[in-house]
Amino acid sequence: MRRETKVLIRCLLISVCLLCITAGASYGEGYKALDGLKSVKAVFDFRAGNPKGAAMQLDMIYKILHDKSITTVTEKPEFAVVFIGPSVKLISKTREGFPPEELKSLDEIAATVSRMAKEGVRLEICLAAAKIMGVDPSSILPEIARVENGWISLIGYQAKDYSIVPAY
Repeated sequence: MRRETKVLIRCLLISVCLLCITAGASYGEGYKALDGLKSVKAVFDFRAGNPKGAAMQLDMIYKILHDKSITTVTEKPEFAVVFIGPSVKLISKTREGFPPEELKSLDEIAATVSRMAKEGVRLEICLAAAKIMGVDPSSILPEIARVENGWISLIGYQAKDYSIVPAY
């Protein structure tokens, strides 16, 4: 299957998920998995490297933060996003190497990162991945904390009872 086809299929699946989220519980029976919970803590292992798909996934995470199903369990869920792998290129202020049609998605990512940070979402970048991907640490969006190894952060969050959610 061609890469473009895979990206299109992934974007369509994300769009369906976004539609379900914005439609709310009117089409479902709610989330039995949330019954009895007093808090919600999640860390997103964010590795999406395609700007358009990553922008959509990050926006979905932001919307989940405000989803009625979550906010009825806890007024303020605790979320963290750890950028690992190819996603580290998308949170840099440097736009070199990106075609013009992807710049809008990079702007959307930066705006969502800013909104998330203002609402208390912990944002971290793996500096090991940044080094491998050739991302200058000084170019990273200012809202994002720098950690040497994102996997260590994920281990720490899981040890503190955060649910890990892959975002590839």
